[in-house]
Amino acid sequence: MDLLNIVKEAGVIGAGGAGFPTHAKLTSKAEYILLNGAECEPLLRVDQQLMEMFPDQIIKGMEAAGKYVEARKAIIGIKGKHKKVIVLMRERIAALGLSNYMEVMELRDIYPAGDEQVLVHELTQRIVPEVSIPLKVGCVVINSETALNIWNALEGKPVTETYITVAGDIPQRLTLKVPVGTAIRDVIAQCGVKNLDDYAVIDGGPMMGSVMNNIDGYVTKKSKGYVLLKKDHFLIRKKTVSLERARVIGKTACEQCRMCTDLCPRYLLGHNMQPHKVMRALSYNLEDVKEQQIAQLCCECNACELYSCPVNLHPRSVNSLYKQKLAEQGIKYQPVQMDFQARSSREYRLIPSKRLIIKIGLTAFDKPAPLTQVEFRPKTIRIALRQHIGAAAIPTVAVGEKVKAGQLIGKIPDGSLGATVHASCNGTVKEIKDNSILIKVGS
Repeated sequence: MDLLNIVKEAGVIGAGGAGFPTHAKLTSKAEYILLNGAECEPLLRVDQQLMEMFPDQIIKGMEAAGKYVEARKAIIGIKGKHKKVIVLMRERIAALGLSNYMEVMELRDIYPAGDEQVLVHELTQRIVPEVSIPLKVGCVVINSETALNIWNALEGKPVTETYITVAGDIPQRLTLKVPVGTAIRDVIAQCGVKNLDDYAVIDGGPMMGSVMNNIDGYVTKKSKGYVLLKKDHFLIRKKTVSLERARVIGKTACEQCRMCTDLCPRYLLGHNMQPHKVMRALSYNLEDVKEQQIAQLCCECNACELYSCPVNLHPRSVNSLYKQKLAEQGIKYQPVQMDFQARSSREYRLIPSKRLIIKIGLTAFDKPAPLTQVEFRPKTIRIALRQHIGAAAIPTVAVGEKVKAGQLIGKIPDGSLGATVHASCNGTVKEIKDNSILIKVGS
């Protein structure tokens, strides 16, 4: 069986983002394979710790993927501040005899260094066209945990666990290896907070993650972090403003300073993303939203909303509002060019991570979250059948059936983009509904 099918059967997906099925990235040829070790979201600590603990496996997983797509060069991008990890990875690349094929490049400590299109430019000086993907400029991008999962797949191990940082205004910040399907409450319970009534939880990083309406959900393959903050923290108050409220505030208070545009990472790469123009459109109550197609270029990094705007308005939310309207009318952005140049001002408008952390009020919580061994013993697990971009997996088990850890319980629908799903614990299937499988753990 070739690597593509091994990865496909193991259910490997993008572990640090939207969950794009990795086997689909291996279907084309590329000039470069890039490993995204930036982890630019404040407070999250997974990638650098995995590279420190499993350097050989990550390097070999990346090498296998790179050779499969016939990439002539493999580049690992790590922020320069992670000096220990950089030294280790370079040593192991040399020890494995891969120095002529693979190298580590140091990234600047900016936000969002981990955005795929920013990463491609920082590592190769190429610019991904609007509404396109890195493959368009000869690049395939995977992240550290995905490379580790590729290696595990080669060893016959499907994806049944994920690594998660629990951080924020809590007594104990830590990173954990968690079985997929574990209750989020059980993960958060490890942080030392006795009473969650005063807290809100952000699912993901503090910039792009969303505040959870409740924490009664379950861990998926792409879960990367939970950030706990008091409900009155600036970040929680800002993130819980409704789209309608954001629209009203923007309509009445935007002064058209265009800072949201001038610091937008996609605009600085030469794209036509101009949030200030989308904000301006609010004032005109336009029924025809075709002119606001640029909203679809927004990568939702939240730099405009949480850093750039001097009066704390909501450009990202307004972009999302127009995205919805455009989708309802079936309108898609049509690029007018394919070749882009980074704007000359880009070098002077990059967002330093430390300054961003100060701006969003997280400096006191920007501390290590060491990888900690915790044995989870859940009574039940709930495995989502759609943990990825694409169609939900189709159950391959029935209620009452006994399953073993690593067993296939959901397959990809024929002719669809998707990912397989596996049991993370031994147990008995108790329920199949709401695109998920509930398993009672134990014999």
